[in-house]
Amino acid sequence: MIHWSEGLFRFVASLQPLLDTLGSFTRSPASVGENASAQTALTFDGILSIPSLQKAYRMGLSPVTMIEVAFDKIRKYNEVDSAVWIHLETEALALERARKLLSDWPDRSRLPPLFGVPFSVKDSFDIAGFPTTTACPPSARVPSKSAPAFDLLLEQGAIFIGKTNLDQLATGLTGFRSPFGIPRSVLHHDYISGGSSSGSCVSVGAGLVAFSLGTDTAGSGRFPAGFNAVVGYKPTRGLISSQEVTPACLSLDCVAIIARNVSDARTVWDLCAAYDEEDPYAKITAPIQRHINSSAPQAKPTVGNLTKAFKVYIMGGLLRSIDWSPFKKAGQLLHRGSFVSERLASLPDDWLEKNWEHLHPVIREIFENVMTKQNSAIQTYRDLQAKAFYTRKAERPSLTTHLALMYW
Repeated sequence: MIHWSEGLFRFVASLQPLLDTLGSFTRSPASVGENASAQTALTFDGILSIPSLQKAYRMGLSPVTMIEVAFDKIRKYNEVDSAVWIHLETEALALERARKLLSDWPDRSRLPPLFGVPFSVKDSFDIAGFPTTTACPPSARVPSKSAPAFDLLLEQGAIFIGKTNLDQLATGLTGFRSPFGIPRSVLHHDYISGGSSSGSCVSVGAGLVAFSLGTDTAGSGRFPAGFNAVVGYKPTRGLISSQEVTPACLSLDCVAIIARNVSDARTVWDLCAAYDEEDPYAKITAPIQRHINSSAPQAKPTVGNLTKAFKVYIMGGLLRSIDWSPFKKAGQLLHRGSFVSERLASLPDDWLEKNWEHLHPVIREIFENVMTKQNSAIQTYRDLQAKAFYTRKAERPSLTTHLALMYW
């Protein structure tokens, strides 16, 4: 796992320059086991990234052809892992969208930034006319309004492919807690995908889509990104609207961006970020350049000897062992502390009683634990103070000097 700058409740991802630098010291995914080739063989003919697709379209590639190839690959990948999707758009409707883009944008030199770029969304996002299940069938509903972030992507020419699997009610970091099956890591079929944005990260890691929208409360977008060799980016809360997204812990939830690389994540972030007055946690952004990572133009990846002490200098950062305990304790607040009550606060009063038997056993255990404790307002404030304490502890220079690699 890579922790970049202020990672607690913030940003953890697969930084490609760092991975390239460390590549000679690590085994390739294909050498992990005999099933690796079955997971990685199904790749797109071209590079499924936003710049490569933009270039291909300018050179004459039709989005119709791209969609045909994409759906053929999805069908083949379903034979390897059938638990990626909860609701897949029909190929006919995706092709119709591609043909409309061709009609609307005949000048290939003036295409919108996401013209013909395929993407997926986690099935906690509302999309008009599509069921939203949050991997809990009794709570499924068909909304009439789509999430603002989804609509913004369509306005920029993106093509929706489908809604992806997740840990039930976006509660978990494993990807195991879904009645729709267990997605597997793209690196090896025996490895977990991570969660809760499991299907989103697998769909990007397997090359089925260029990017995906997930959610992140305290790792749900970043953890599965690490398990599938993609970038998981959690923007500052309120920069991307969380309206029409089923909440987990509303005061902490963020829309997460899953992409092949940091550049693509940055592009999607810029296009999704918009002030939404309907979102109570929305922030008005200042007109300044923003950065996903901290690598300045003059910072060049350099590597010293990889010694037993793991003292490696990379992009101006010091590779060192850090104290994992504040991260662990902060994470426990979300699944064992009073913060779980906020998950319940987003549900109707009688929802648990009516749907108890439909919940995943681990989800039941988490909810039962918090109801048994009957946490008071005093305990809630204590947990908020603890979160602030753990955050500050993680920010101390002795623990994080720009860059640290956490290993255990």
